Amino acid sequence: MPGCAPQIVGCVLSRGMAADTTDIDDIREQARRWLADDPDPASRDELTAVLDGLPASAPELADRFAGPLTFGTAGLRGPLRAGPNGMNLAVVTQAAAGLVTWLAAQGGTGPLVIGYDARHGSREFAERTAQVATGAGRPALLLPRPLPTPVLAYAVRHLGGVAGVMVTASHNPPQDNGYKVYLGAELGGELGAGAQIVPPADAGIEAAIRSVGPLAQVPLGEPGQVLGDDLVASYVERATAVIDPDGPRDLTVAYTPLHGVGAAVLTAAFARAGFPTPGVVPDQAEPDPAFPTVSFPNPEEPGAVDRLIALADSTGADLAIANDPDADRCAVVVRDDRDGWRMLRGDEVGVLLADHLMRRGVTGLYATTIVSSSLLRAMCAARGLPYDETLTGFKWIVRAGGGSAPLVFGYEEALGYCVAPEHVRDKDGITAALTVAELAAGLKTQGRTLTDRLDELAAEFGVHHTDQLSARVDDLRVIADAMARIRADTPATLLGQPVDSVRDLLPESDVVILRTAVARVVIRPSGTEPKLKAYLEVVEPVVDGDVRTARSSAASAVAALRGEIAAALGL
Repeated sequence: MPGCAPQIVGCVLSRGMAADTTDIDDIREQARRWLADDPDPASRDELTAVLDGLPASAPELADRFAGPLTFGTAGLRGPLRAGPNGMNLAVVTQAAAGLVTWLAAQGGTGPLVIGYDARHGSREFAERTAQVATGAGRPALLLPRPLPTPVLAYAVRHLGGVAGVMVTASHNPPQDNGYKVYLGAELGGELGAGAQIVPPADAGIEAAIRSVGPLAQVPLGEPGQVLGDDLVASYVERATAVIDPDGPRDLTVAYTPLHGVGAAVLTAAFARAGFPTPGVVPDQAEPDPAFPTVSFPNPEEPGAVDRLIALADSTGADLAIANDPDADRCAVVVRDDRDGWRMLRGDEVGVLLADHLMRRGVTGLYATTIVSSSLLRAMCAARGLPYDETLTGFKWIVRAGGGSAPLVFGYEEALGYCVAPEHVRDKDGITAALTVAELAAGLKTQGRTLTDRLDELAAEFGVHHTDQLSARVDDLRVIADAMARIRADTPATLLGQPVDSVRDLLPESDVVILRTAVARVVIRPSGTEPKLKAYLEVVEPVVDGDVRTARSSAASAVAALRGEIAAALGL
């Protein structure tokens, strides 16, 4: 596929100036070449309309041809629009063709398993991927309907797939879509069986994608085999096996899938496990690619769970649970006597789940990431359990320890939890919700709550207060400048204490870690969104059992730390 001349990006986007006649002629020719190869009439009409708007539409056209979407370890993700710098049928056809070529070159056998969510274009992109696979002589197995990402990850392992594709943009805005790739045991190895790809597979697939010729020459075969509901039933059966079949079940839960695909699977799992069916937010229950009731379909965003809290209040729920649109993340909202309803941080849910599994006698490796709380490390050290810490992303978490001990639990602070790695080797918002419910129901029989258990952990290990400084940008240079600034002028002190450790993970990863005796800051660009993130943690000891005072002190310290880091980054 045609790329984009670098001078167009520089003239139209970087300097914010109008393109000259030469640039317009160049980009018009690129667009015409694209049109000649685009298999989608609707996409061709869209791009033709942009061309007809020249010269006024030159900046938009330049953005569409600023370069192809890069196939990285998170696959593809971008806005739904015509052109190489967007998600569309042409880009998906090329990606699928490159993927099946790479799989063949690696000697991979077995079917390609394909799942999709309910976003605009997802089903069409999944079906085209299946046609490309069968056209290349490889069986394609298509999930029966829009389903959660963990169902696809499970299916790759369960069905012996050589690889899996999930068409989803997770919690991105409604105008986006994406394309994630998983490998089976044959090419992914024991640790990567059913897990997302890691280097060098991403670079190999990217190279194969760029080598694809004209799309008209990509052979398209039959639609592939559409799997039955027995696959979903198998996933649900295995999901419910992660909790104690004889544990307490008296629990009232309010739930929202945030217009995503999680409701049917989660409610089926709760019913099979013996829990009362969760109450579901009515106007968010069905999949809707427009996400009409939320400004941003991410449970972490302000206002996203307002309707969930209202339902929990009106039904007297013990707790409230939200999945993100593809149901691989799980948010937990609890009633707090001091603050009313509040969402637990990902670190809080992560340590609650880890502690619960430890108390159940689950031994093996516990893992999290460099941006998560250090409390899990302290818990493992105190209880004699192996621990590992990885780069961000579940593609790394599920490979933690390098096989030195079997992984039994992993989490990342961005609401992702893997409570059963042999079931789904990725984050799974369904099994996480079940395990949270099991813990909450057990505590309820003792007249206690999740927040009570958090206080007990704080009394034992100290308050580990975490928060995040997150800056969304329109210009990615802001992020690059901030990272350069923190490297060139690293703070000597934080919260009045000397910075005694500075760790720069370049070139492996664009991450800077600062530590003092009681504070830690991890700074990095987001891997999926145009954001710069700083992960903040302060550890405050609990004196004489006074958890409330320790929490207040830690929260004040983190607030001050946020201000210091924002200034250091120039934000």
